[in-house]
Amino acid sequence: MVRIGIVGSEGRMGQAIAAILPELGHELAGGVDKGGDVARLADASDVLVDFSSPGSLEANLHAAIGAGIPLAIGTTGLEERHHRAIDDTARAVPILQTGNTSLGITLLSHLVQEAAARLGEDWDIEIVEMHHRHKVDAPSGTALLLGEAAARGRGVELADKRESGRDGHTGERVQGAIGFAALRGGTVAGEHSVIMAGAQERLTFAHSAEDRSIFARGAARAAEWLIGRNPGRYTMRDVLEL
Repeated sequence: MVRIGIVGSEGRMGQAIAAILPELGHELAGGVDKGGDVARLADASDVLVDFSSPGSLEANLHAAIGAGIPLAIGTTGLEERHHRAIDDTARAVPILQTGNTSLGITLLSHLVQEAAARLGEDWDIEIVEMHHRHKVDAPSGTALLLGEAAARGRGVELADKRESGRDGHTGERVQGAIGFAALRGGTVAGEHSVIMAGAQERLTFAHSAEDRSIFARGAARAAEWLIGRNPGRYTMRDVLEL
């Protein structure tokens, strides 16, 4: 049994994780939201799971270091400065950061990387995602995770190849670009497709999230996996040993 503390416990993911823990044999150590005492929560936990907001990340990292416990980060919308802070913290405690805790998405990203590595730049890559109307960031963290996988497969930096928000007279598609399209509406938990379009043929890799509990299960598995790990930065790929 692992005592899991949830940062962002009143959010959709925080509530889903709290609901699934008894079924998985783990204990909810407690939860905090904006303005809560995350350091106190860390002291009562074996591991923290963070689904709060980028603005809370620094305090959560400090709390993990202070308590000497691992931290699993599922918060999306992170910027480069956040990743630098995660790198610094990972020198002291184990940190797992991901744009999606689904085991299915984790395997999908592996397949996308493998396919991109074997197909040339004459195969265009487009990533399409749809989420519920309340989601505030776009493209989604999962879409970016899949884009990073495609970029790794091609041996390039996503920042140099990313295209999104096309509108108006854009001209021809740039060869080697990795495109993104974000759709929002209804109560969609998450739909992602990676389309690789070549001459007269097309591959589509897709994942559908039918319920938020799949992310909660993955987050709990990641938290459990972090226990006893050496300091360092990990991903869901490490959990599945990909």
